[in-house]
Amino acid sequence: MKRIALVAALLLGVAALAGVLRPEGASADDPAPATDTVSVTGTGSVLAVPDRAQISAGVESRAPTAKAALAANAAAMQKVLDALKARGGKDVTTQTVSLQTAFDEQGQPNGFVATNVASATTSLDAAGALIDAAVDAGANTVYGPSLERSDAEKLYREALTKAVADAKERAAVLAEAAGRELGRVTAMSESGAPELPMMAKDASAVRESTPIVAGAQETSASVSVTYELR
Repeated sequence: MKRIALVAALLLGVAALAGVLRPEGASADDPAPATDTVSVTGTGSVLAVPDRAQISAGVESRAPTAKAALAANAAAMQKVLDALKARGGKDVTTQTVSLQTAFDEQGQPNGFVATNVASATTSLDAAGALIDAAVDAGANTVYGPSLERSDAEKLYREALTKAVADAKERAAVLAEAAGRELGRVTAMSESGAPELPMMAKDASAVRESTPIVAGAQETSASVSVTYELR
């Protein structure tokens, strides 16, 4: 009996000691201690000359009645659409059709004005000729061209790759300055894709053999990355 009592006392002592050494509230389910991190933003860009152009061409028609304005506009616009397609325009698409009351210089109603605008895509070399063809067919409104690359997605991915590399270099500099080393990536997010610039010109400014000149455009990307520090 004395031996059993002695063993029990020893077990109680060990349990009490464990309770003293373990921090209050600590358990096997407690979260791991937080690790140090560093967050950076990286940027990357690629330069390329556009090889594709999109133009918008339309017709504005006026008439005493809404029906007459819309009918005249439809007939004139069909000629423009046919010209765009005949001159090699791709993805010919109607952008907008509108009909509204026209007003004179005194602000009084003076008939109706109908407008129809369509867009078409072509190679950069053929953009000037496509504008000329639309105007020759009767277009009195021309916008663009909007210049872009046919491989825009590929260029953006290249810029994105450079942005990730730039982020890593920046994080490494910060880690070294703090006497630490980079660990694994714990978070990464991408910023939005870049917008391409657009020029606009009125049909009154269009001349024979309209010149279109494209300079290099920048495709850029940025990412935010968080690294663990070791």
